[in-house]
Formats: sequence, structure tokens, C-alpha cells
Amino acid sequence: MARVAFLGLGVMGFPMAGHLVAKGHEVTVWNRTPAKAEAWVAKHGGESASTAAKAAEGADFVMSCVGNDDDLRQVCLGPDGAFAGMKAGAVHVDHTTVSAQVTRELAAIAAEKGLAFVDAPVSGGQAGAENGVLSVMCGGEAADYARAEPVIAAYARICRLMGPVGAGQLAKMCNQIAIAGLVQGLSNRCILRRKRGFRSRMSSR
Repeated sequence: MARVAFLGLGVMGFPMAGHLVAKGHEVTVWNRTPAKAEAWVAKHGGESASTAAKAAEGADFVMSCVGNDDDLRQVCLGPDGAFAGMKAGAVHVDHTTVSAQVTRELAAIAAEKGLAFVDAPVSGGQAGAENGVLSVMCGGEAADYARAEPVIAAYARICRLMGPVGAGQLAKMCNQIAIAGLVQGLSNRCILRRKRGFRSRMSSR
């Protein structure tokens, strides 16, 4: 089992970090709102830290699941960021849905510090996170992915390496476009059916 830090305990991160404990990993969490970290510890055990850097100290893997590009930069960089606390050779696995640009930017900084970086956005929503059946699309070096995949498996139904750093985010973008197109198509179909039903009722009067 591994020492893992989990950064970000929102509707996705909270249950994801819980699955890590259930699988026997040693987990330290951090959240910008300390009360959420305290609630997580009360429910799942483990430990909480006052900064992302302290949570990352000594961890083999640092998982993050935050809001957007700027949030991810703040979590990773600076004296209180995860990169400041990570040991050489540790792997940062980012589950946030962000741009491929910020992913590549942070991966380059991580490499300069002797750290590995895998972008791993998820699909499946809150229910998928709670039930541990997320789909995870990863980008990074094959060796880094091979190290991280058994840990990610704690909350994943399927996990695949899509290509180099940034490929996970590009795959997630394609996934979201396909879903948006499907939803729009279904919405248009429903609207047409309603219009036809309305016209049918009017013609029968």
C-alpha cells in the first residue's frame, strides 16, 4: 500500500479519498476549507494537513481534484503548494478537469523538480465517485502511469493511458463534446415530439 496525499475534498474528492483508505492506503488530506478536511477525517480516519505542501510531505502519490486552472496552479505552486512538499520521484496525479495547457505547464515544472506528473480527469459524476466506478483518462509517461494506476484503481471502474501529458485532458474534452452533442440531440428530439403532439391536438379540435 502507498502513502497518498489527496488535495481537494469537494463532491468528487471527498468520496475518492475515502476509497483510498478503504483499500488500505495511508492517506493525508488537505482542503482550502479546513472544516471539510476535519469532516473527512472524522468519517474515514487518516490525517489532515494545514497546507498542500505539508499534506504532500513523504507521500508516494499526491492526488488533486480542485476547481479550475487557477485553483490547480495555487495547489501545486508556491511555498505552500504540493510541489514544495513532494519528495523526489513522487507522482502527482491530477483529477481536475482543466486545460491541456496548464497540465503541460505544471508537468514541465514538476520534471524540473524531479517529480512525475499524470493528468487524469475523471468521468462518472458524483455517483461514480461515491460508488468507486469512475472512468479515468490519463496522460503522462508510461512508467509513471504504471505506478499510479493501481492507486487510481481504488475509485475507478476503468483507467487508461491515452498518450503523453495533456492527452487525458484532450480525451476528457472529446468526451464532454460528445455528451453535449448527445444531450442537444435528445433535447431537439423532445421539442419536435412536443410540437407534433401540440399540432395533432389542435388539428383534432
